Amino acid sequence: MKKTALFFLLLAFGCASKPKTPAVHVSLVNNNRSVKCTGLDYAIMSEINRDTLPGIWENLIPVYRMPADTDMKDYQPIQHGKYQLSGSVTVFTPDTPFAKGQVYFMRYYRFEGATNAWDFIKGKKKLRDTKYIDLIFTN
Repeated sequence: MKKTALFFLLLAFGCASKPKTPAVHVSLVNNNRSVKCTGLDYAIMSEINRDTLPGIWENLIPVYRMPADTDMKDYQPIQHGKYQLSGSVTVFTPDTPFAKGQVYFMRYYRFEGATNAWDFIKGKKKLRDTKYIDLIFTN
């Protein structure tokens, strides 16, 4: 009886689906002068777009130039520019044009995952431990 209950318990927890993270993609547009970012949550993007703080987009999806030594990419300065929201698409146009043949990356911070304070207490999430994905593109 215990083996059967254990089997069903393992089956129930093994078949639980993991929450889907959005599939975020970047591509060059406007003759390689801008970067289009798709796959971000539209509700969050439209709420952030209403914010009037300068630099709010640079905190959410900053763009950087890829250094020759990729171990140093966490220390690169942000590529400043203009962010525009059009539907569920965010378009970034830099203040200085992208250099031809240069590799750049857009850092997408994933803030989902912690559902309550117990996630921090149990050690599943740590404060100041925000995960991110680097989306690489070349001009």
